[in-house]
Amino acid sequence: MAKLAIKSDNRKQSLLLPPSLDVLVPENHMVRVVDTVIDRLDISEILSTYHGGGNSAFNPKMMLKVLVFAYLSNVYSSRRIAELLRRDVYFMWLSGMRYPDFRTINYYRGKRLKDGFDSVFTQVVELLHEEGFVSLKVQYIDGTKIESVANKYTFVWRGSVEKHDARLKAKTEALLSQIEQNHAIETQENPTGEELTAEEVANRVERIKAKVGKETMSKEECKAIKQIETDAVPRMKRYEEQIETMGSRNSYSKTDPEATFMRMKEDAMLNGQLKPGYNVQISTENQFITNFGIYQRPADTLTMISYLESFRSRYGMQSQEIVADSGYGSEENYEYMFANGITPYVKYNMFHVEQRRRYRNDPFRVSNLFYNPDSDFYVCPMGQKIKYVRQEKRYTAGGYQQTVSIYRATRCEGCPLRGQCHKSKSNRQIEVNHTLDDYKARVRELLTGEQGLKHRSNRPIEPEAVFGQIKECGKFRRLRLKGMTGAKIEFGLKAIAHNLRKLVKVWANSFFLCKYLSSKHKKRHYMNLKLSYNTTKFFCETNVA
Repeated sequence: MAKLAIKSDNRKQSLLLPPSLDVLVPENHMVRVVDTVIDRLDISEILSTYHGGGNSAFNPKMMLKVLVFAYLSNVYSSRRIAELLRRDVYFMWLSGMRYPDFRTINYYRGKRLKDGFDSVFTQVVELLHEEGFVSLKVQYIDGTKIESVANKYTFVWRGSVEKHDARLKAKTEALLSQIEQNHAIETQENPTGEELTAEEVANRVERIKAKVGKETMSKEECKAIKQIETDAVPRMKRYEEQIETMGSRNSYSKTDPEATFMRMKEDAMLNGQLKPGYNVQISTENQFITNFGIYQRPADTLTMISYLESFRSRYGMQSQEIVADSGYGSEENYEYMFANGITPYVKYNMFHVEQRRRYRNDPFRVSNLFYNPDSDFYVCPMGQKIKYVRQEKRYTAGGYQQTVSIYRATRCEGCPLRGQCHKSKSNRQIEVNHTLDDYKARVRELLTGEQGLKHRSNRPIEPEAVFGQIKECGKFRRLRLKGMTGAKIEFGLKAIAHNLRKLVKVWANSFFLCKYLSSKHKKRHYMNLKLSYNTTKFFCETNVA
């Protein structure tokens, strides 16, 4: 029997030269992609946040590489990142054996990246565009809710604040009016209870105290004045500040005032609990994130125009095609896209319902009624005219004005089909938005065409798949920085990490293409991965170098 040989594992053996970390990092590892891409970026805007003097600073590019690789590795805690910088080979290789502590990492992430991060993300996408991964001609848009770092039980609701504020103002107004009436003080110039403010209440109290001394006022009046000064006025000021903080929102969190309470799908209790968070909008192409935005409104409809404007300002151009689900279908959004030469493959809320046979065969639905555009009237199934009555101006939650035409029948009494036609006690009345119907007809034609069917089949595997990779695979469900700026930085880092992760997969395929494939058939097959020749050549040359 041969003698068993075991290699030595003497950890105390001294080395003549320290080992190179570069030997321990594989040539095709994702950390090298992060290093290569970040080295090509211009971070002058980040460098402008540094002021000379004092101790030497850590290399800003090194810090950015560490953060991006940490988010790519699903590590988001600054303490955890600082720990990995001392024990993980890949982090040590990126940092060049430098060890910034967690405070330095968190300060760089929250403060240094505040102004120049948009430029960093834009450059990464432009690099992908130059190498042929994205064309920027189409955007698959979708949104999701991400929970804020705020405490979920520190909510402030608009309805509750307005209710308590109105009650307090009414009570305070009654007390002041009674005291002024008792002492014959003029109250004509005083505002009404609805217009009462904390400052006006304080002025009225001072006026009463100046004209009526403590000796003249009764015990109850002195107590009321003291209560108004010490309790009512501070509460009014607090209510005014809360309403100002909310702005157009209906809620906010005390620990993160910029976060709005939204319904999260991934609620652990499955009871639809509202949590403070942000509405994150993204655009994808080939599952690369080309744009993102952070919004305080839960509804996707009101975010689309400003989001498209952010894409234009970021790249100096606009996409030719927009693909989105029914959450973005509105008259305002359609008007903007058609006016700016954008082809909208954006569903409206009744698109799929209209395809059903039951809907199409229902003769009583407004969309199925015969319409005479010349004389502007509808015809009911019994042949009666539903004539035009008037127009009404209506406004959406975003302030957009819509024009609704109202039509009414004249002889519904005794109609045998009345019970099937409508449930009104009087004659049938219908409301029609002709402008929106025209937009729907144009969009319906686009969605049912060849290109529309292609985009409709691709949409579920574009932004929805990206959100799944980020939130499920990446465990990125909760932010760690407060405010809109913090949310933008955090999700932006995750977006860059996601793009580089996709790039790593493509890089591996490109090496396989260069190294192992020889036949024309196989090459043609793998070129269907939407890789350009220049892209493949670039990454192969990078590996060789």
